[in-house]
Amino acid sequence: MNYAFRWPFFVVGIMVFSLGIALTINMQHLGIHPWDVLNVAFFDKFGLSIGSWNIIISCILIIVSFCLDRTYIKVGTFFNAILVGAFVDFYHWSGILPNATDTWIDIVFILLGIVIMGFGGGMYNAAGVGSGPRDGFMLSLSDKLGAPIGRVRIMTECTVLVIGLLIGGPVFVFTFIFTFIQSPIFQWTYLKLGTLVVKLDYKRSNRLKRDTHAS
Repeated sequence: MNYAFRWPFFVVGIMVFSLGIALTINMQHLGIHPWDVLNVAFFDKFGLSIGSWNIIISCILIIVSFCLDRTYIKVGTFFNAILVGAFVDFYHWSGILPNATDTWIDIVFILLGIVIMGFGGGMYNAAGVGSGPRDGFMLSLSDKLGAPIGRVRIMTECTVLVIGLLIGGPVFVFTFIFTFIQSPIFQWTYLKLGTLVVKLDYKRSNRLKRDTHAS
Protein backbone atom coordinates (compact mmCIF):
# COMPACT_ATOMS: atom_id res chain seq x y z
CA MET A 1 0.00 0.00 0.00
CA ASN A 2 1.47 3.34 -1.07
CA TYR A 3 0.76 5.73 1.79
CA ALA A 4 2.68 8.57 0.13
CA PHE A 5 -0.14 8.66 -2.44
CA ARG A 6 -3.03 7.86 -0.12
CA TRP A 7 -2.34 10.47 2.56
CA PRO A 8 -2.71 13.54 0.29
CA PHE A 9 -5.90 11.97 -1.07
CA PHE A 10 -7.12 11.55 2.52
CA VAL A 11 -6.32 15.15 3.52
CA VAL A 12 -8.05 16.63 0.45
CA GLY A 13 -11.10 14.48 1.25
CA ILE A 14 -11.10 15.78 4.83
CA MET A 15 -10.89 19.37 3.56
CA VAL A 16 -13.85 18.82 1.23
CA PHE A 17 -15.87 17.01 3.92
CA SER A 18 -15.22 19.80 6.44
CA LEU A 19 -16.26 22.42 3.87
CA GLY A 20 -19.63 20.68 3.55
CA ILE A 21 -20.07 20.57 7.33
CA ALA A 22 -19.22 24.26 7.70
CA LEU A 23 -21.64 25.23 4.93
CA THR A 24 -24.54 23.24 6.41
CA ILE A 25 -23.88 24.71 9.86
CA ASN A 26 -24.23 28.18 8.37
CA MET A 27 -27.73 27.10 7.29
CA GLN A 28 -28.50 25.41 10.62
CA HIS A 29 -31.97 26.93 10.92
CA LEU A 30 -33.03 24.35 8.29
CA GLY A 31 -31.65 21.46 10.36
CA ILE A 32 -28.23 19.78 10.32
CA HIS A 33 -26.72 16.32 10.80
CA PRO A 34 -27.35 14.81 14.29
CA TRP A 35 -23.64 14.87 15.23
CA ASP A 36 -23.42 18.52 14.22
CA VAL A 37 -26.59 19.27 16.20
CA LEU A 38 -24.64 18.06 19.24
CA ASN A 39 -21.52 20.10 18.36
CA VAL A 40 -23.53 23.29 17.84
CA ALA A 41 -25.53 22.67 21.03
CA PHE A 42 -22.35 22.37 23.11
CA PHE A 43 -20.92 25.47 21.42
CA ASP A 44 -24.04 27.52 22.19
CA LYS A 45 -24.20 26.24 25.76
CA PHE A 46 -20.54 26.18 26.85
CA GLY A 47 -18.56 28.23 24.34
CA LEU A 48 -15.21 27.20 22.76
CA SER A 49 -15.85 26.63 19.03
CA ILE A 50 -17.88 24.20 16.95
CA GLY A 51 -14.69 22.64 15.62
CA SER A 52 -13.31 22.28 19.16
CA TRP A 53 -16.39 20.31 20.22
CA ASN A 54 -16.03 18.17 17.11
CA ILE A 55 -12.47 17.33 18.19
CA ILE A 56 -13.42 16.71 21.84
CA ILE A 57 -16.32 14.37 20.95
CA SER A 58 -14.16 12.60 18.35
CA CYS A 59 -11.43 11.95 20.94
CA ILE A 60 -13.97 10.57 23.42
CA LEU A 61 -15.35 8.24 20.73
CA ILE A 62 -11.83 7.04 19.85
CA ILE A 63 -11.15 6.19 23.50
CA VAL A 64 -14.44 4.27 23.78
CA SER A 65 -13.79 2.48 20.47
CA PHE A 66 -10.28 1.58 21.61
CA CYS A 67 -11.76 -0.04 24.72
CA LEU A 68 -14.42 -1.93 22.71
CA ASP A 69 -12.41 -3.06 19.69
CA ARG A 70 -9.09 -1.68 18.42
CA THR A 71 -9.65 -3.04 14.90
CA TYR A 72 -11.17 0.13 13.51
CA ILE A 73 -8.75 2.60 15.09
CA LYS A 74 -5.90 3.52 12.76
CA VAL A 75 -3.59 6.50 12.35
CA GLY A 76 -6.04 8.14 9.95
CA THR A 77 -8.72 8.03 12.67
CA PHE A 78 -6.65 10.31 14.90
CA PHE A 79 -5.87 12.71 12.06
CA ASN A 80 -9.56 12.75 11.16
CA ALA A 81 -10.49 13.70 14.73
CA ILE A 82 -8.20 16.74 14.67
CA LEU A 83 -8.37 17.88 11.05
CA VAL A 84 -12.16 17.94 10.58
CA GLY A 85 -12.69 20.20 13.58
CA ALA A 86 -9.73 22.39 12.62
CA PHE A 87 -10.92 22.85 9.04
CA VAL A 88 -14.53 23.55 10.11
CA ASP A 89 -13.27 26.34 12.38
CA PHE A 90 -10.98 27.63 9.63
CA TYR A 91 -13.81 27.86 7.10
CA HIS A 92 -16.00 29.71 9.60
CA TRP A 93 -13.14 32.00 10.63
CA SER A 94 -12.23 32.81 7.02
CA GLY A 95 -15.71 34.09 6.21
CA ILE A 96 -15.61 32.61 2.69
CA LEU A 97 -18.88 30.73 3.05
CA PRO A 98 -22.35 32.25 2.52
CA ASN A 99 -24.46 33.02 5.56
CA ALA A 100 -28.15 32.28 5.96
CA THR A 101 -30.52 34.73 4.25
CA ASP A 102 -33.83 33.19 5.39
CA THR A 103 -34.83 32.82 1.74
CA TRP A 104 -35.14 29.87 -0.65
CA ILE A 105 -31.43 30.20 -1.51
CA ASP A 106 -30.61 28.72 1.92
CA ILE A 107 -32.17 25.44 0.77
CA VAL A 108 -29.84 25.41 -2.24
CA PHE A 109 -26.81 26.02 -0.03
CA ILE A 110 -27.69 23.33 2.53
CA LEU A 111 -28.31 20.81 -0.26
CA LEU A 112 -24.96 21.78 -1.74
CA GLY A 113 -23.33 21.33 1.67
CA ILE A 114 -24.83 17.85 2.07
CA VAL A 115 -23.61 16.84 -1.40
CA ILE A 116 -20.11 18.16 -0.60
CA MET A 117 -20.11 16.21 2.68
CA GLY A 118 -21.10 13.02 0.89
CA PHE A 119 -18.38 13.47 -1.72
CA GLY A 120 -15.69 14.42 0.81
CA GLY A 121 -16.63 11.57 3.16
CA GLY A 122 -16.43 9.05 0.34
CA MET A 123 -13.11 10.51 -0.77
CA TYR A 124 -11.27 10.37 2.55
CA ASN A 125 -12.60 6.88 3.28
CA ALA A 126 -11.49 5.72 -0.17
CA ALA A 127 -7.91 6.57 0.81
CA GLY A 128 -8.00 3.56 3.15
CA VAL A 129 -5.92 5.02 5.99
CA GLY A 130 -8.57 4.75 8.70
CA SER A 131 -12.28 5.31 9.32
CA GLY A 132 -13.62 8.39 11.07
CA PRO A 133 -14.06 8.37 14.89
CA ARG A 134 -17.86 8.13 14.60
CA ASP A 135 -17.79 5.31 12.06
CA GLY A 136 -15.13 3.49 14.09
CA PHE A 137 -17.24 3.85 17.22
CA MET A 138 -20.40 2.52 15.55
CA LEU A 139 -18.54 -0.38 13.92
CA SER A 140 -16.93 -1.30 17.26
CA LEU A 141 -20.28 -1.10 19.03
CA SER A 142 -21.88 -3.21 16.30
CA ASP A 143 -19.28 -5.93 16.76
CA LYS A 144 -19.54 -5.80 20.55
CA LEU A 145 -23.36 -6.05 20.56
CA GLY A 146 -23.57 -8.44 17.62
CA ALA A 147 -26.10 -6.09 16.03
CA PRO A 148 -26.34 -4.94 12.38
CA ILE A 149 -24.38 -1.74 11.72
CA GLY A 150 -27.47 -0.09 10.22
CA ARG A 151 -29.42 -0.59 13.44
CA VAL A 152 -26.52 0.61 15.58
CA ARG A 153 -26.12 3.72 13.40
CA ILE A 154 -29.83 4.58 13.75
CA MET A 155 -29.77 4.03 17.51
CA THR A 156 -26.57 6.05 17.96
CA GLU A 157 -27.61 9.00 15.82
CA CYS A 158 -31.07 9.11 17.39
CA THR A 159 -29.48 9.20 20.86
CA VAL A 160 -27.07 11.94 19.78
CA LEU A 161 -29.95 13.88 18.22
CA VAL A 162 -32.05 13.71 21.39
CA ILE A 163 -29.12 14.87 23.55
CA GLY A 164 -28.40 17.73 21.15
CA LEU A 165 -32.07 18.71 21.04
CA LEU A 166 -32.37 18.71 24.84
CA ILE A 167 -29.31 20.96 25.11
CA GLY A 168 -30.79 23.31 22.52
CA GLY A 169 -29.24 22.24 19.21
CA PRO A 170 -30.75 23.22 15.83
CA VAL A 171 -33.15 20.48 14.72
CA PHE A 172 -35.46 20.94 11.75
CA VAL A 173 -36.58 19.26 8.51
CA PHE A 174 -33.14 18.65 7.00
CA THR A 175 -31.97 16.90 10.18
CA PHE A 176 -34.29 14.02 9.33
CA ILE A 177 -33.61 13.80 5.59
CA PHE A 178 -29.86 14.48 5.81
CA THR A 179 -28.79 10.83 5.72
CA PHE A 180 -31.08 9.96 2.82
CA ILE A 181 -29.30 12.54 0.66
CA GLN A 182 -25.75 12.13 1.92
CA SER A 183 -25.47 8.34 2.13
CA PRO A 184 -26.03 7.50 -1.58
CA ILE A 185 -23.49 10.19 -2.59
CA PHE A 186 -21.03 8.87 -0.02
CA GLN A 187 -21.44 5.28 -1.24
CA TRP A 188 -21.08 6.18 -4.92
CA THR A 189 -17.99 8.33 -4.28
CA TYR A 190 -16.42 5.76 -1.98
CA LEU A 191 -16.82 2.94 -4.50
CA LYS A 192 -15.69 4.96 -7.53
CA LEU A 193 -12.74 6.67 -5.88
CA GLY A 194 -11.82 3.56 -3.92
CA THR A 195 -11.42 1.67 -7.20
CA LEU A 196 -9.40 4.57 -8.63
CA VAL A 197 -7.10 4.68 -5.58
CA VAL A 198 -6.43 0.94 -5.79
CA LYS A 199 -5.61 1.18 -9.50
CA LEU A 200 -3.29 4.15 -9.08
CA ASP A 201 -1.69 2.56 -6.04
CA TYR A 202 -1.10 -0.66 -8.00
CA LYS A 203 0.41 1.20 -10.96
CA ARG A 204 2.69 3.24 -8.71
CA SER A 205 3.84 0.14 -6.81
CA ASN A 206 4.65 -1.67 -10.08
CA ARG A 207 6.57 1.36 -11.33
CA LEU A 208 8.61 1.47 -8.13
CA LYS A 209 9.34 -2.26 -8.41
CA ARG A 210 10.52 -1.85 -12.02
CA ASP A 211 12.73 1.07 -11.04
CA THR A 212 14.19 -0.96 -8.17
CA HIS A 213 14.95 -3.94 -10.41
CA ALA A 214 16.43 -1.67 -13.09
CA SER A 215 18.83 -0.16 -10.61
